[in-house]
Amino acid sequence: MLVEQLLQTDYPVLQLQDKVSFVLKLMDDYEVLHLPIVVNEAFVGCISKEDLFDANEQASLASLEGYFNVSFVKKEEFFLSALKIFVENSISLLAVTNDSKEYLGVITANSLLEQLSIYTGTGEKGGIIVLEVDRRNYSFGEISRLVETNDAYITQLNTYTESNTGLIIVSIKVSKVEISDIIATFHRYEYVVRYYFGEEQYTNELKDNYNHLMSYLNI
Repeated sequence: MLVEQLLQTDYPVLQLQDKVSFVLKLMDDYEVLHLPIVVNEAFVGCISKEDLFDANEQASLASLEGYFNVSFVKKEEFFLSALKIFVENSISLLAVTNDSKEYLGVITANSLLEQLSIYTGTGEKGGIIVLEVDRRNYSFGEISRLVETNDAYITQLNTYTESNTGLIIVSIKVSKVEISDIIATFHRYEYVVRYYFGEEQYTNELKDNYNHLMSYLNI
């Protein structure tokens, strides 16, 4: 998904001549911690509620220019670019611009989080397996093949390099909830399974045995 698909235009835009007291009221009304400042349609920065608390209520935003957060994202960028900026700046909303730095709207942290949830497939059923793999031995093709030999497929895969060990940590979500057979396959091929989340075979067997017993007792 591109940034422009998450664009929201229903948040107020500030001017340099706006007073601190006015801006604080706007933030309370819209329940936000940041608002964008625009001059002649160009984005110049965002101001935070925290910085306004320390300012004179009659001061204009122009006098607080040193506190402006000038972070922004272009509309044609992939939405994960916005996520990186949110994390680095600890902001509640992010300005979106075009190539000429003209202000177009904002992305909120909540809307970005919702999209990230969809992107990572958190709403889909399936088991999660986390592997640790030496960089030299990492093969997406082999990992996918081992999952597929158990009548399943990978619905989501993410990797990162662990700084203290240099290992690649591979998190996969698979199409099956019951993953004991997949875990066994990874162990057989000497993969280190750091942890996993799913419904194990023995749990199902216990459930079946219990149901059979209750049926027997009801006879």
